Amino acid sequence: MHLSIRIARRYLFARKSTNAINIITAISVLGITIGTAALILVLSVFNGFEDLITGLFSNFNPDVKVTVAKGKTFVPDTIQLGQLRQLEGVAAVSETLEEVAFFQYKNSEDFGILKGVDEYFSEVTKIDSTVREGIYRFDDQGRALAVLGVGMRNKLTVNVEDYLSTISVYMPKRGRVGPLEKPFREKFIYPAGTFVIQQDFDNQYVLCSIGFAREVLDAGGEVSALEIKLRPGSDQQATIASIRDLLGEEFVVKDRYQQDEAFLKLMNIEKWMSYAILSLTLLLVAFNMIGSLWMIVLEKKNDIAILKSMGATNVTIRDIFLYEGLLLCLFGMLIGFTVAILLYLVHTNIDGGIISIPQGFLVTAYPISMRLPDFFVIALTVVVIGLIASLPPALRAKRVPPLILEE
Repeated sequence: MHLSIRIARRYLFARKSTNAINIITAISVLGITIGTAALILVLSVFNGFEDLITGLFSNFNPDVKVTVAKGKTFVPDTIQLGQLRQLEGVAAVSETLEEVAFFQYKNSEDFGILKGVDEYFSEVTKIDSTVREGIYRFDDQGRALAVLGVGMRNKLTVNVEDYLSTISVYMPKRGRVGPLEKPFREKFIYPAGTFVIQQDFDNQYVLCSIGFAREVLDAGGEVSALEIKLRPGSDQQATIASIRDLLGEEFVVKDRYQQDEAFLKLMNIEKWMSYAILSLTLLLVAFNMIGSLWMIVLEKKNDIAILKSMGATNVTIRDIFLYEGLLLCLFGMLIGFTVAILLYLVHTNIDGGIISIPQGFLVTAYPISMRLPDFFVIALTVVVIGLIASLPPALRAKRVPPLILEE
């Protein structure tokens, strides 16, 4: 073992002449422990919410979404669509058509998004598993049915058990409208069920058959998007590249991350802002460590002088106290990691977790997900803070003059 490390370890665990040094050292280690555990747990909670929301999005968003580069709708080429379905790695393709519409149910009315879907939509997404009231169905013996987001159901005060009342759907007519004509096309649809996914979807979307949406929009064979499910275990990036090659530059192909890119980027910004704030608190804790090491330097002044007289260089003396500060940080960091992991295990293995969430939310406890890269980032942060805090005492120690005995 390197001489500087051996001496640093001995100084760290040796009995101090002044009890205050032990107290300040213990406070430093405790502060690093709490700071490290807090960093791990806070980042893990952000990871948990990211996983939860990404999972919720997957109930409505496909693995891959294809839209036209210019305009809002397009008519899919039959041959190209067949080739797309035959691609290795593609499990299912759904045609969808959506547009903002005005909805009226009895005395309630509001704007929302009408989304027409085909029979493959439930294969591409997990939408049918999110239905909480009624059924996932769009046709009943020729009657057009709709499945509403729970937010839209609440805004329109829809009763899905009322089989006689309809929702009026209004859409502006395309092209020029005569002075005696109504500017809006009106269609009627029966509520069949409600779904619960995430607030952004629940408060806006009304799902119907793509045939009904085309009637309301007078859209013929047009679609807004092709939504694609990839085969589990397939090379997703290679499959997406094949889709882009097949469709060409006229279309925009987005994977799951790109569909929710803005939201996920915002989540990451919030996560790393929290990391930065907690890192600053660790930096404040490091001032205790500076005081502790400085007092050790003063206490070991004679030892340093003797070591120098025996041939120890300034670099060796400096390294002793750099290593001591590093050992203090590593000791606190390891305890912090252990505490965080134990709290994580307790939280995930008891009903309701350590911190529960009020009723009405999708989960009963705070979601938490530990990721190995976070441990590496935090370990690097603690080491850097430890080295910065150790530097002033180490530089002071190397200025201690050697012991010179007079004959």
